[in-house]
Amino acid sequence: MLTEMTICNVGLIGLGVMGRNLVLNLADHGYRAAVYNRTGSVTQQFLAEHGDDPFPDDGGLIGCETLEEFVSAIKPPRVIVVLVKAGPAVDAVCEQLIDAGIRPHDIIVDGGNSLWTDTIRRERDYRGRLTFFGSGISGGEVGARFGPSLMPGGDQQAWQRLKPIWESIAAKVDPRTGQPLEGGEPGKPVTGGEPCTAYLGPDGAGHYVKMVHNGIEYADMQLIAEAYSLLRISTALSPAELAEVFAEWNRCELESYLIEITADILKQDDPVTGKPLVDVILDRAGMKGTGTWTAVNALELGVPAMSIAEAVFARSMSGLKDERTAASRVLAGPHSQPPQSKDAFIEAVRDALYCSKICAYAQGFGLMRAAQDEYDWQLDFGEIARIWRGGCIIRAAFLQKITEAYGREPSLANLLLDGYFSEAIAKRQAAWREVVSQGALRGIPTPAFSSALAYYDSYRSETLPANLLQAQRDYFGAHTYERMDQPAGKHFHLDWTDPKRPQVKA
Repeated sequence: MLTEMTICNVGLIGLGVMGRNLVLNLADHGYRAAVYNRTGSVTQQFLAEHGDDPFPDDGGLIGCETLEEFVSAIKPPRVIVVLVKAGPAVDAVCEQLIDAGIRPHDIIVDGGNSLWTDTIRRERDYRGRLTFFGSGISGGEVGARFGPSLMPGGDQQAWQRLKPIWESIAAKVDPRTGQPLEGGEPGKPVTGGEPCTAYLGPDGAGHYVKMVHNGIEYADMQLIAEAYSLLRISTALSPAELAEVFAEWNRCELESYLIEITADILKQDDPVTGKPLVDVILDRAGMKGTGTWTAVNALELGVPAMSIAEAVFARSMSGLKDERTAASRVLAGPHSQPPQSKDAFIEAVRDALYCSKICAYAQGFGLMRAAQDEYDWQLDFGEIARIWRGGCIIRAAFLQKITEAYGREPSLANLLLDGYFSEAIAKRQAAWREVVSQGALRGIPTPAFSSALAYYDSYRSETLPANLLQAQRDYFGAHTYERMDQPAGKHFHLDWTDPKRPQVKA
């Protein structure tokens, strides 16, 4: 039976990889947490492994066999974090919690990768029965355990109650440099620094920002994969040698978690065959949907996010493994010589990667800029970049520059227009263009690099061939056009002289 000593101040449902690590993080920070999993044996096994961990202060874990017991174990008004599969499972848990005795002022925090429109609907539909709140969580299992990036969105008053919990368990960064604070181990969490969390806005804002984070992550990963491919094919460097290249890049402006783990991956041997592990892994990448949601929403809002979309399509293309294998025996590619200087090409790929990365982030922030108008949010882009500096998968030194850019100009229309980023590309674009050209000449696919360059060239072009496109639309569909010598918004139509066009009599 539960006693006053076992009453918990937070609860967590769902002991998958993220849930189990997040609740250990909570316990490390002095929270007594009730835990529940639909499969009871999972709860029992988890408590057997961690029930006696030396948590500080009043932190600890209380396992519950039923949802009624779980609800009763938490001191009201309750804060309950739900980490279950996005979709119907979230609604099922909410309904079950209502049946188990949840009250209207109890906060249910959906920490999964839910579609932001579902979060908007749930906040509305559950109002008066519980307080639904959405929060993106990024960082993988290590981040969840020792400090993730947390992207909350929902009711402002609910956030005030959740804020001290989220700020305590979030990743911490040095406020002067933006560098993540090192350390963190079981029972000894990182202290001090700025927490990588901030209130982002009402209803689905938090889950939307997390979705865009993942869309940028898709692009970032694809760009790194293309850099690896260009270097592997063009320079014949071994994975171990490429690991040294990426490790060196991680000591310059490209410093990031994804570059760091790429170096680790490339030096890893397969324990079964002894070959480089990367050469044993099948070239077929999976995806869970957030990248696709980002690309689809960009299309819906008419925002150019081609590098994010190309990263999604690249994973789709990787799924055609059998077709690609057959096509490789039929379709001819070019015959060209490798670059003359291996070292110079490595430097060029580094520069191309940095330029492309700038464009991928510009696309993500451009999408969020359009979304705030569509969904009636007021997003603080500097704040978003700030909370991405630590804990999350795309954490990078680069994000400090974005934070500073929006600090200089909060209404910045595009990252490319900030002085730091425009100068960075100006200095590197010759190498960027050479790398994309080399990819095309040598038949090495670079969809993310190429689309990023197309984005840059399109954005800097005062005139695009859309004038011809719009004339075509007017020709076959009478869609009208605007004129350069007339006020914007005034539309015209020409009676084209196609002999096949039906003639309209006056």
